[in-house]
Amino acid sequence: MSEKINIVWLKRDLRTYDHKPLHEAERLGLNYFIVYLFEPSLISQLECSKRHQQFIYHSIVCMNKALSSFNRRVYIFNAEATDFFDYIVKKFNVNSILSYQESGTLKSWNRDKKVKKLLDSNCIKWLEFENQGVVRGAKNRFGWDKNWHSYVNSPILENRFSLNDFEFKISAFKFCADEFPFLKEYPKSFQPAGQKYALKYLKSFTNDRARLYNYNISKPEMSRFACSRMSAYLSWGNISVRYIYKYIKSSSNYKKNKTHFTSFLSRLKWRSHFIQKFETDCSYESLCINKGYELINYNKNDWLINQWKVGKTGFPLIDASMRCLIKTGWLNFRMRAMLVSFLCHYLEQNWKNGVYYMANLFLDYEPGIHFTQFQMQAGVTGVNSIRVYNPIKQSKEKDSDAVFIKKWIPELSTFDVPLIHEPWKLTEIDLINKSIPDYYKKPIISTDLSRTKLIKELWALRKNNFVKEESKRILAVHVRTKT
Repeated sequence: MSEKINIVWLKRDLRTYDHKPLHEAERLGLNYFIVYLFEPSLISQLECSKRHQQFIYHSIVCMNKALSSFNRRVYIFNAEATDFFDYIVKKFNVNSILSYQESGTLKSWNRDKKVKKLLDSNCIKWLEFENQGVVRGAKNRFGWDKNWHSYVNSPILENRFSLNDFEFKISAFKFCADEFPFLKEYPKSFQPAGQKYALKYLKSFTNDRARLYNYNISKPEMSRFACSRMSAYLSWGNISVRYIYKYIKSSSNYKKNKTHFTSFLSRLKWRSHFIQKFETDCSYESLCINKGYELINYNKNDWLINQWKVGKTGFPLIDASMRCLIKTGWLNFRMRAMLVSFLCHYLEQNWKNGVYYMANLFLDYEPGIHFTQFQMQAGVTGVNSIRVYNPIKQSKEKDSDAVFIKKWIPELSTFDVPLIHEPWKLTEIDLINKSIPDYYKKPIISTDLSRTKLIKELWALRKNNFVKEESKRILAVHVRTKT
């Protein structure tokens, strides 16, 4: 019989440091190879986009550069996981599969259950490791905070690699990047992918940019510099939560910028908290967290939705934010929340009609963050305050000098504050020798932004007995009991 081997299966953990499966593969002492699967059934899902695949591909390219001196690399295959592992266990004497647990969608969860059944039937161990402080199988939050702090304060794994002399040959499921030319392309407007850049961004944030964090976190333009910009690297696993936490805590700048760093680290924990919600119940992808809000009847308006999608609503900050997101894949939290609020509260559209579109646009798309946050901003949880973001007020407060608006809406760039925030107030005199699109003269909804029927209905439903019972259930599962 051929010698036993192990396989490290990468998912959202595209790095070569502080990586438990790779660490264990080395410790076990058997030959192993590392794989990433572009799975057709997952790629075809509504939340998946080309920009996600581009980030993944270039992250793997970065990993392979780091692994090349050890004669190792990440092998990429174009295959369904069950088909791939069925083939592999027949061709090789596989001892174990090693991977991180994935808090993914129902589709990926069902995939994992099929893989587990396949491996069990072949007496192959699947070693899955806890990921980023998220606990699998948790029924409530008892002890969750303690567990998270234990994780981030535990030692960073120092991944060391042995020199590989194992020849891995497989003819099936070959992946050729030339057959997917878009993967090789990578827009310069996106953050560069890979662990090398994750470390570079973390270093610049810790050494300099964090001093402006609390001041500019809600400003659409300044936040692009002042925020950590670690979200995409966390989402695809170019860096771990623990590594970021310990790097910042040990920084010589920590005490000097402690207020800013404390705010950032609290959000780092908050990130794991929301992923834990989705880990507990991935039905949040398609159903309201509070099932009582499924009672709402929406009047779908495709024209309104499409104008929102392309950034042509007539409200400058809404349009600038959407155009920025389309081009760069990143937007600060306040502007993301405002876009969802505008779609759901002012356009009165179902959150389900925008959730996949924005998932496609976010370079930092993370299921556990995206679906739970989207619903929170849509006001359908029953336990969170319903926050309605007035885009005119936000524009004047968060982009007071209109730098962000002028950058992303060239049609308005020649106008000065304050009229640029409310272009429908421009007079014929203001428009001499100038022109603006009709939707800025007459936006797609009334500019008085009065309380809509839907907003009233969202609040009224809180008195509904079913909604109340659902709220109790949600709080029992997700409220973090500190120990």
